[in-house]
Amino acid sequence: MTFNSAEPCARLRLIVRGAVQGVGFRPFVYRLANELGLTGWVNNGSEGVTIEVEGARTRIENFRIRLAAEKPPRSFIQGSEATWLDPAGYDGFTIRDSASAGSKTALVLPDIATCPDCLREIFDPINRRHRYPFTNCTNCGPRFSIIEKLPYDRANTSMRGFPMCPACQAEYDDPNDRRFHAQPNACPVCGPQLELWPGATNLAPVSIFGREVRDSRDACPTVERPRPLAHGNDALLATAHVIRCGQIVAVKGVGGFHLFVDARNEEAVRRLRERKHREEKPLALMFPTLASVKEVSEVSLREEQLLGSPEAPIVLLRRIVNGKWQIADEVAPNNPNLGVMLPSNPLHHLLMAELGFPVVATSGNLSDEPICTDEFEALERLRGIADVLLVHNRPIVRHVDDSIVRVTAGREMVLRRARGYAPLPVQTRNAECGARNILSVGAHLKNSVAFAVGEQVFLSQHIGDLETEQAHDAFRRVASELSALYEAEPEIVAADLHPDYLSTQFASGLAGTRRPLVRVQHHVAHVLSCLAENEIELPALGVAWDGTGLGEDGSIWGGEFFFVTDEVTERVVRLRPFPLPGGDAAVKEPRRAALGLLYQLLGDEAFQRNDVRTIAALSYAEQAALKTMLRRGLNSPLCSSVGRLFDAVASLVGLRQLMRFEGQAAMELEFALTGTRTDEAYSLPLITLHSPMILDWSSLVEGILFDVNRGVSVGEIAAKFHNGLAETIVSVAREFGCERVALSGGCFQNRYLTERAVARLRAEGFQPYWHQRVPTNDGGIALGQVVAARRWAHGKAARDAKENLSVLDSLRPLRPLCEV
Repeated sequence: MTFNSAEPCARLRLIVRGAVQGVGFRPFVYRLANELGLTGWVNNGSEGVTIEVEGARTRIENFRIRLAAEKPPRSFIQGSEATWLDPAGYDGFTIRDSASAGSKTALVLPDIATCPDCLREIFDPINRRHRYPFTNCTNCGPRFSIIEKLPYDRANTSMRGFPMCPACQAEYDDPNDRRFHAQPNACPVCGPQLELWPGATNLAPVSIFGREVRDSRDACPTVERPRPLAHGNDALLATAHVIRCGQIVAVKGVGGFHLFVDARNEEAVRRLRERKHREEKPLALMFPTLASVKEVSEVSLREEQLLGSPEAPIVLLRRIVNGKWQIADEVAPNNPNLGVMLPSNPLHHLLMAELGFPVVATSGNLSDEPICTDEFEALERLRGIADVLLVHNRPIVRHVDDSIVRVTAGREMVLRRARGYAPLPVQTRNAECGARNILSVGAHLKNSVAFAVGEQVFLSQHIGDLETEQAHDAFRRVASELSALYEAEPEIVAADLHPDYLSTQFASGLAGTRRPLVRVQHHVAHVLSCLAENEIELPALGVAWDGTGLGEDGSIWGGEFFFVTDEVTERVVRLRPFPLPGGDAAVKEPRRAALGLLYQLLGDEAFQRNDVRTIAALSYAEQAALKTMLRRGLNSPLCSSVGRLFDAVASLVGLRQLMRFEGQAAMELEFALTGTRTDEAYSLPLITLHSPMILDWSSLVEGILFDVNRGVSVGEIAAKFHNGLAETIVSVAREFGCERVALSGGCFQNRYLTERAVARLRAEGFQPYWHQRVPTNDGGIALGQVVAARRWAHGKAARDAKENLSVLDSLRPLRPLCEV
């Protein structure tokens, strides 16, 4: 191509960073350059995309403007470096092979839900991909779940074992095709295939199209490959038939297995719960269409957008009483909400279109274990759960669960960050420790890890509770993979203050003389996470409310306020401490938390209050044992936890004495608000004579006991309790006069509490901040640990430069932040 112009020729090199690989960015650049008559080249590299364009300077400037304005919809540009160079005399514009040298800072995209174009193809009878469940293009399909290393090229993914047929190769090589360099590109001729395998339940025989299939151990005595029951589209049709018959199917998707069962079938859902060992925790649902979702749930415009978004998360929706579909009560017992998602990949679209009704689509695992990703692993681990398995031969490199989102105060709040969101980074405001790489290992529950490279903090997918060996293995694997993906060794390791957390112990093993371990107090990490995600200018007041976290004084924290400046993080207010008889047992028994409150308030007289529902829920033997614990201070640690306060109130009003899953009591207290409207609030006076100041819950407890005895409804008591907590946040903000207030911690998963606190803070002239795409629960801890480690490194550098400071003087400002 020859470019004729009276203007002198110029050449510009651009290095574009951000989500610019695997989204059709290079073909977009190719088309734009040709349209503007520019020559040069573009390629993928370890840092992002490198572009050189040559031609008239005015046209190059136009290219730069349109590059940002017209980029592909799934891409985003975080930054770019521009260098003007002498002309090189390029002849035409080309797309060069990827370059693998250099530091790895390119963004790995999350797995992206099926785009409308691919969806049309799989339902088009004359299209060559008709009913092909692995259809994708540059605008959709697997990314994070299949990549092994950067740059994002087919040879670096689990698709390298599927050579493309001539038709797919032609699409892949054509810059004007939407499948140009779509790394998972495939079709029925050359791509992955489905098979239906027998399960391993050893229960009732499964009937598939009239043929009885018994225990798969007849064909699979170990974990050998069983004889498939069906292949390809027949396997998909047979799967739909089995689900209609009330059986349980393990379906291998993009990031792991789901367990599918008819959501209308009460007995089938109950059987799934029994086999999965999941007593009452809500199960997620998948619906065929948005219209079918609206037949059972209230759906706002924002919730509708989330359901149909490329992230395609599970969205928590308010269910409609007596909706069209009779969802089994066992799906979400005593819960006014449903966790709902739409199909996110072609396999799910095809299966749900065949079924036409909602199904339970829960993680393919036993409770507390990570999701299965391999079909042979699934045969072993899902033994006794799945009647049959719908599998495929595309390897999953890493497990990726479904994300969970709730709309709060008009915007999305991610409660579980995985498919569609991970591993996109948080771009932090500053990286005071320079180019030092930091690995943070998160908490013990709802674990995720983070790896910081410069100003970018890459957040892993949800890993889960580190309660089982399988979960611990998954954690170690993810922690290693995240830094390996960017081929960078951590120079600092950050972990929780609690020495017994498996994540902290793992971090201790990584640390050494050349790699310091920074141990960050749990609730400080919560606050710093919210501050970082929202890029909040300091100073700010941080509120950290959750269940439990080890405090610097050895007690259990969870109801804390921190004043954060550029130099220090100081705990300024706490909830009045109360004992938890039985320690960890109190986490599962709200009646124990309530008894600790009552004993702190009334002493031995608490055990004589038979009018209190907490006392009535304890046998005489239990009362005697707990009284001894409390009197002697045996196994009764003090806590200042708002999460345990929620549990105690649920017990006092008779809602929940024993919990079947984490957070159940607090959830039911929030559910009790339904239909209640009141601005009345219990008070929690702020006692300013102490340091830190204390929020006294005694009048709140007395008010609740008084209202229970006079027959006030549980809904009204719950509303006054929530309102009181919101007013408490406002009163502390007034006390410190800090305009910016950050809300973090598991308690702010509560929609009513968060929205009430936000509204009241705004009404009083404060600027509230809360989490959006980083979980407010412990899934966001890793980000806060990175920020704390950066602050420590920055402070250490400053202290090292001041040789006249004593060791004690240099450490004192950071004591409230972390330990090394």
